[in-house]
Amino acid sequence: MGTTAVPIGAAAAEQPPAGRFITPGFKLGFVLVTSLFFLWAIANNFNDILIRHFQKALDLNRAEAGLIQFVFYLGYFLMALPAGMLMRRFGYRAGILCGLGLYALGAVLFYPAAEIRVYGVFLAALFVIASGAAFLETAANPYIVAFGDPARAAQRLNLAQSFNGFGGFVAPIIGGIFIFSGVEHSAADLAAMSPAELTAYRVSEAQMVQMPYLTLAAIVICLGLAIALVRLPRITHERAPTGTLSGLRSVLREPALAGAVIAQFFYVGAQVGVWSFFIDFVKELSPATPERTAAFLLSLSLVLFMAGRFIGTALMQRISATRLLLVFATIDSVLIAIAAFAPGIVAVAALTLTSFFMSIMFPTIFSLGVKDLGNRAMLGAPLIIMAIIGGALFPPLMGLVSQAVGGAIQHTMLLPGLCFVVIALYARRTHHAEQAVPTITPRP
Repeated sequence: MGTTAVPIGAAAAEQPPAGRFITPGFKLGFVLVTSLFFLWAIANNFNDILIRHFQKALDLNRAEAGLIQFVFYLGYFLMALPAGMLMRRFGYRAGILCGLGLYALGAVLFYPAAEIRVYGVFLAALFVIASGAAFLETAANPYIVAFGDPARAAQRLNLAQSFNGFGGFVAPIIGGIFIFSGVEHSAADLAAMSPAELTAYRVSEAQMVQMPYLTLAAIVICLGLAIALVRLPRITHERAPTGTLSGLRSVLREPALAGAVIAQFFYVGAQVGVWSFFIDFVKELSPATPERTAAFLLSLSLVLFMAGRFIGTALMQRISATRLLLVFATIDSVLIAIAAFAPGIVAVAALTLTSFFMSIMFPTIFSLGVKDLGNRAMLGAPLIIMAIIGGALFPPLMGLVSQAVGGAIQHTMLLPGLCFVVIALYARRTHHAEQAVPTITPRP
């Protein structure tokens, strides 16, 4: 099991062959690490199915079901820094194996959680899965750089990220088929059941998650065994700069970074809020639509998200990133307003389209926040990543607002709409700041 040192941010002891997309000997390792991008997308997007499913199986309201995303993104928030410290000490392979172990453990915990039907145990299992996913995300993005010519690192990362988008697309389909039973009862039907019948129904629904998550655990364990044995590159790092706390205070004084942290908080909150209650939204606006069909519509929305990434990247060759971000955020604000007030299929179509225009927001905000930090980017970048805590806060908040307005979810979509307004204001300010920078014309 050989290794090749490919330092990031330091001089390489042995550089990969120039021009090589993947260094010879590491192709299988590249495939396995790329599969991690698919894997954490499955975990993330299964949550959108669980929010709807647990309302039936555990008799939850929307505010309670929204805690699924709170606990999941809290796991990311709390475990990202420990993951980085572990990998700096023991290496990326150890970090990946730790992440896969936590992921598998959390998935296995779904079995006893379904047997006893205790929501807290499900939430604990999701926290463990999220902790594992945090390790995987912290490791995989920089690790992809080490598999070939550094000049082609962006190509490798884009390829790997495409599998993340693919995982987001298929997760609602898989969840719709294997988690949703297809048995749906109205409130009147449930009220007419005897206590024994109602309990049997909820037990049956809760147990629907057991086989999908046990299967997921088995896949994760097999992948972990393969990564433990396969040949992988070894990455070394420069020593971290001294004065980390003072450095953090320094970068937070940078307007571009501070604005990006705020914008990212609202973006992730909007994205998770829309996707978390998408199925509920479809069922509310079109009650006759089966849950599985609503899940397939969510998959269609995620296909548009994938397409938006490619199209947005192409558009940025002609349009500045800040201007495109402003246009996309403004369009999403309008689409959310339509979704919040229009009837039936028009509202569903508007909400479905929001994913296309969300596509460029996370990477664009991230790059705008760190692009002028120079060697301080390693301090600023984690602060933007930690802003994903917005994804933990907005779903429960939307659930509470929904309960306060009589249980309807349609008008509650105005909360993500306000988030897109904040992003549009951030993009407008950043665009104007770019335009204000004087251009120095060299003398002839």
